[in-house]
Amino acid sequence: MSEASFIDRLDRLADHGQRLDFWLRDDDVTEPTPALDRLIGLCNRHHVPVLLAAIPAGTGAPLAQRLAQEPLVRMAVHGWAHQNHAPPGEKKQELGPHRPTDTVADQLSEGVRHLSALFGPRLVPVLVPPWNRIAPQVATALPGIGFRALSVFGPEKPGPLPQINTYVDLIDWRGSRGGRPAEDLFADLNRRIDAVVAASSGSVGLLGHHLVHDAAAWDFLDRVLALAAAHPACRWPTFDQMMPATA
Repeated sequence: MSEASFIDRLDRLADHGQRLDFWLRDDDVTEPTPALDRLIGLCNRHHVPVLLAAIPAGTGAPLAQRLAQEPLVRMAVHGWAHQNHAPPGEKKQELGPHRPTDTVADQLSEGVRHLSALFGPRLVPVLVPPWNRIAPQVATALPGIGFRALSVFGPEKPGPLPQINTYVDLIDWRGSRGGRPAEDLFADLNRRIDAVVAASSGSVGLLGHHLVHDAAAWDFLDRVLALAAAHPACRWPTFDQMMPATA
């Protein structure tokens, strides 16, 4: 019933002249791959923009050349090297409190410079922390580096930068490490739609990791985009269009 409930929610919104912002973020891109080609092909087929979170230390000219003629793609800084610096027993973090803040900030600054040189204006000034985790002291340094927003997973929290977060993760990280059941994903979408409608603010962000997508993940993404991409209750802005206005 979750898919039917999803469609019903969209239909009711459209009947009342309401529209919600939907968007797609995909993490861990470094280089051209068949999986990346598949993701971009899917987005192009449904005319849906995608925000690719690129790992600067592993990203170079081949990726920039591959994406040069892809107008639906926007880029984000995904940490520096996606390297864990937390000790054993702690959750993985690259941007945690385990190193001097200046060291972390310097790497992020280098990441911005590197990706700016590769992608120019398609690099959006948003940080996507590896593993969706960032220490408060690192977050405080972000405006000085030039970031204007933060994107993690789950409810937005107050901080030095506004957050634009994802809420529907396609991957079952604690179990199969493949695509989650479609019923569970539609249930997540329904809960997020209800929350956005109730608050009269927010967006519906989907989170993918193209390099680990199995058939279930690809099938769901194709399915939900087919349902929502052309629905009158859904807007699919590029991520730069969702960014907060500068003062």
